[in-house]
Amino acid sequence: MYAIVDIAGKQFKVVKDQEIFAPLMNEEEGADVEFSKVLLIDNDGKIQVGSPIVKGMKVSAKVLEHVKGNKIVVFKKKRRKGYTVKNGHRQQFTKILISDISK
Repeated sequence: MYAIVDIAGKQFKVVKDQEIFAPLMNEEEGADVEFSKVLLIDNDGKIQVGSPIVKGMKVSAKVLEHVKGNKIVVFKKKRRKGYTVKNGHRQQFTKILISDISK
């Protein structure tokens, strides 16, 4: 059984006991969260598609920790002008564990 759920504007295919990195949430570590924007449910080959969401379905999860992603280097240069700029960025994520997909 799997579900496609909308978490903070991004769609994730989730399965029970799966850990995913979602965009940063304002929840405490160890808190339980529920996502009600379930777009699709597959229950052993029986597919239920929402328009736009499946009524009454929810995905329960637990916040494990808040982490930072890999560093991305942003380098700008204009040749022959002496212009170089180097910046870095690390996106923040929330690591969550999918605990249940239910009605």
